[in-house]
Amino acid sequence: MREFPPLFNYGEDHLTAGIALSIARGTTQGVISESARKRVRKSSQVVENIGNGDKAVYGINTGFGPLCTTMISKEETKILQQNILMSHAVGVGNPIPNEIAKLMLILKVHALSKGFSGVKESTLDRIIWHIDNDVIPIVPSQGSVGASGDLAPLSHLFLPLIGLGKVQYKNKTVPAEEFLSKESLDPLTLGSKEGLGLINGTQFIAAYAVSVVEKLQNVLAHADITGAMMIEALLASVKPFAKELHELRGYKGTQYVAAVVRALLHESEVVASHANCTRVQDPYSLRCIPQVHGASRNSWLHLKELLEVELNSVTDNPIVFNEDHTISGGNFHGQPMALPLDYACIAAAEIGNISDRRIYLSLEGDTPDVPKLLLKETGTNSGFMIPQYTTAALVSENKGLCFPASADSIPTSLGQEDHVSMGSISGRKALQVVENVEKIIGIELYCAAQALDFHRPKKSSAIMAAIHDHVRSKIDHIEKDRIMYEEMDLAINLIRGGELLRIANEVADNNELSLGEELVSDFYYY
Repeated sequence: MREFPPLFNYGEDHLTAGIALSIARGTTQGVISESARKRVRKSSQVVENIGNGDKAVYGINTGFGPLCTTMISKEETKILQQNILMSHAVGVGNPIPNEIAKLMLILKVHALSKGFSGVKESTLDRIIWHIDNDVIPIVPSQGSVGASGDLAPLSHLFLPLIGLGKVQYKNKTVPAEEFLSKESLDPLTLGSKEGLGLINGTQFIAAYAVSVVEKLQNVLAHADITGAMMIEALLASVKPFAKELHELRGYKGTQYVAAVVRALLHESEVVASHANCTRVQDPYSLRCIPQVHGASRNSWLHLKELLEVELNSVTDNPIVFNEDHTISGGNFHGQPMALPLDYACIAAAEIGNISDRRIYLSLEGDTPDVPKLLLKETGTNSGFMIPQYTTAALVSENKGLCFPASADSIPTSLGQEDHVSMGSISGRKALQVVENVEKIIGIELYCAAQALDFHRPKKSSAIMAAIHDHVRSKIDHIEKDRIMYEEMDLAINLIRGGELLRIANEVADNNELSLGEELVSDFYYY
């Protein structure tokens, strides 16, 4: 996998999902270069000058939303900026994951450092202090409609700057005033437009999208592995994965998945053992893995590419070019991210759907040597019957979550904001679906490893053998009914941790096999 740079220049370098995660996890240091600082200082001075003038500019010397025609006196402009953080911090629900809140800070610093928002250099330095010292604000998960910026979550994110709200500090949730006291820091006094600049933007949606891009890529890679293990275990044909077949249709994702499965099953004795069987066609959940997995990969690539545009955009409002040129536009609108997130949500759910079908097939007992319910003695033993109930429940839950949030819009701000994206809901739903699919793929691994056991002593392919051995080092073959949920959790954690993918790549390198990187390298990197 690609290595990340040790240093990243906010506002200047090209940000990707991978680099953002690398900063959040402490392997890359985010800094503001002197040239970026000059732009930030210049923009801040421009905003200060506008605030001291008589010309009405939205959010600097006017009220917000439907109050955009209400002029604010020079003396009250700073009160206005503090008030906007307090009045807009109206989120509800459980706090978002700590890493996503940290990503929000990182994405906001990058956008503000481009120098079109008027936020002060000292404010950016304080936000970077939070990132570097892992003092992360507590942000409720619900309350953004994904337009006018992610107003409520971003308000909660930046309340600690002015000494309000709560943070995660040394593994405890504490009031902002407590950590400020312990760190000998003073609350900031926001200047003209700073409050608006902090909370106007799509960083809540984009941070969720970063997490979806990472987790979905991992799910897709492991779905190819568990799908290949099921092909081997259920004695399915490898002819539908032929290169020449997929060249006739030409989709990147389909060709890529077919190439990966061919490599995963290269020189498998189990596959070769039924080369001359009478079965003409396999069920779609085996035969159409390239088409289904590949379509989801194309969706992932679409999300990743659009996310990179968003991560390097200015999504504030108004945009400040100079004292005579400010534009009150709609760069804060979340629709460009809401649509691909909803698409990715459906794509992830489909990976879970087809995985559950393969699990069901493995239980039927129609494959030579593979017993019904994956146990030789059933009756008193239920075998692997009930893990499929769990995947069925997860698949059904995902279907309910697949209604596109972006298809809805409810007017807000007394009609001033009469079309909103609901992209924040798109992001939260997509991540929930992906995490459900992690569980489904883990259970498929659990079942596929059991099914493959019944073909021994025939040898699997080199990659499948190494992966199967690793699974068996963590989870034993089952002979009779026993507690299964702990072993299912072990299998799910194998998927989440990426261990199997690392083993597959290592064995592929040792055997001079390609897992498709040269075909579509974009499917590897984010």
